[in-house]
Amino acid sequence: MDYKLQIAQSLHEHVFESLSLEDILGLLEKPKSVEHGDVAFPTFSLAKIFRKAPQQIAADLGEKISSPIVEKVEVVGPYLNFFLDKKFVSSTVLKEILTQQDNFGANNVGEGKNIPIDMSSPNIAKPISLGHLRSTVIGNALANIVEKMGYNPIKINHLGDWGTQFGKLMTAYKLWGSEEAVRENPIQELLKLYVKFHDEAEENPALEDDGREWFKKLEDGDEEAVELWKWFKAESMKEFNRIYDKLEITFDSFNGEAFYNDKMQEVVDLLEEKNLLTVDNGASIVDLEKYDLNPALIKKSDGATLYITRDLAAAIYRKRTYDFALSLYAVGNEQSNHFKQLKAVLKEMGYDWAEDMHHVPFGLITKDGKKLSTRKGKIVLLEEVLDDAVSVALKQIEAKNPDLENKETVANQVGIGAVVFHDLKNDRLNNFDFTIEEIVQFEGETGPYVQYSRARALSILRKADAGELSLDAAYALNDSYSWEVIKLIQEYPETVQRAFDKLEPSVIAKHAIHLAQAFNKYYANSRVLTEDAEKPARLALVQAVAILLKEDLRLLGVHSPDQM
Repeated sequence: MDYKLQIAQSLHEHVFESLSLEDILGLLEKPKSVEHGDVAFPTFSLAKIFRKAPQQIAADLGEKISSPIVEKVEVVGPYLNFFLDKKFVSSTVLKEILTQQDNFGANNVGEGKNIPIDMSSPNIAKPISLGHLRSTVIGNALANIVEKMGYNPIKINHLGDWGTQFGKLMTAYKLWGSEEAVRENPIQELLKLYVKFHDEAEENPALEDDGREWFKKLEDGDEEAVELWKWFKAESMKEFNRIYDKLEITFDSFNGEAFYNDKMQEVVDLLEEKNLLTVDNGASIVDLEKYDLNPALIKKSDGATLYITRDLAAAIYRKRTYDFALSLYAVGNEQSNHFKQLKAVLKEMGYDWAEDMHHVPFGLITKDGKKLSTRKGKIVLLEEVLDDAVSVALKQIEAKNPDLENKETVANQVGIGAVVFHDLKNDRLNNFDFTIEEIVQFEGETGPYVQYSRARALSILRKADAGELSLDAAYALNDSYSWEVIKLIQEYPETVQRAFDKLEPSVIAKHAIHLAQAFNKYYANSRVLTEDAEKPARLALVQAVAILLKEDLRLLGVHSPDQM
């Protein structure tokens, strides 16, 4: 039930010549204080039309407005404050969610259209660090959100399996590497070689030329270079998949940068055909001055291609393959300029669908206030972070509920869920510092707090031996504590829509936190299991909370243990 729409319709009957229904919906506000009702309508925009003071307009309208969902309308200055009928709304909302279950809040606006999501994308021959967490879990949550909106998400792990760094790594391996050491401990050994290359290159800049030369060999199909590259990639994928399994995140495609090697020449040819390429100091560029952007460097003077060449090929390939409605890139904020250039070049090529491509940027994770850097060897391994979180969760579960069955499984769900939830509750663009002890807490605005709140709701239902609740009963509640819960349940479809519109998983995480808080306050102030006429309604509310917290967490890629 969309109560805002119903209020807007009742207003529209009286001001329909002045404002459209969409205009009125856009003006409706959520009052800052519950004392001012549930919905407010400011009348300032009607002053010129009716040639009256906003206060007078509000007073006149207040006498005319009526709706079955509205208990009363109060006029406060230029505002109409609507107080909803708690019993009517609670009964309607609870029946809706008990009927629809986890489909509550879903819609089919996407009509099955494709949305590829470029996400995670670690570099071959380097470990997956804490720095990769954001792209991975943001991309996964976006996939779940767009699916809830009726789209078909396609999760693409655009592996960093090409580029000058491979030339540098091959140089380091040839100079200082040992096949035996790499086979014994592949990722750690390759990382050590990569860091050593950069340390040595500071003293001996000629190493950079060697690195470029090896990468050129790789591009030209040199047998030794290709064999080394394949070996580095195979070992890396084993490591990556182990960590993705821990996160329970899967992908529809692992087509990385190398996949587009044979597709880049077409891009260069198209740019030449459209007279978009110019040569500057031997390099091929596309001038983007009219977009207030630096030129896009398509080919270096030595003929080597760049990220943007491959991303142009990838964008064209994805449009042809998936005919996407939207194409999303969950990539760090520092790449914003790159994606602006990418879209600008595609627009210059005459591809209007470039407007459907969206960079979904995010801020940095720091550890103890310091930026993580693979190049300098300052990394925090994601696998170690996840294992530590599970260990902290297990200790807390053993202290709180030592007799819990499947403690290890629950600790796994709580610990890993805590890491994922902590990332996603932050607005995407915000940087945040990571401290394991703070995020694996059963109190505060954490994943374990939301999980525990749902487990508590299920525990209440077990005690009540509720079974299946009737869909014919009138689940009418009108106390202030249940009302705060009902409002959060009722606005869930709008919440999912907002998360999709903003491409912002934190909208869902914050809804989960607020719902858990409102539910715990309700539980603390209500005798849920008291035998009286209202008991079925209270149990229906508890059931609805359990359904919705589980769905909130599912959209974020977090488990909901039934007991904790």
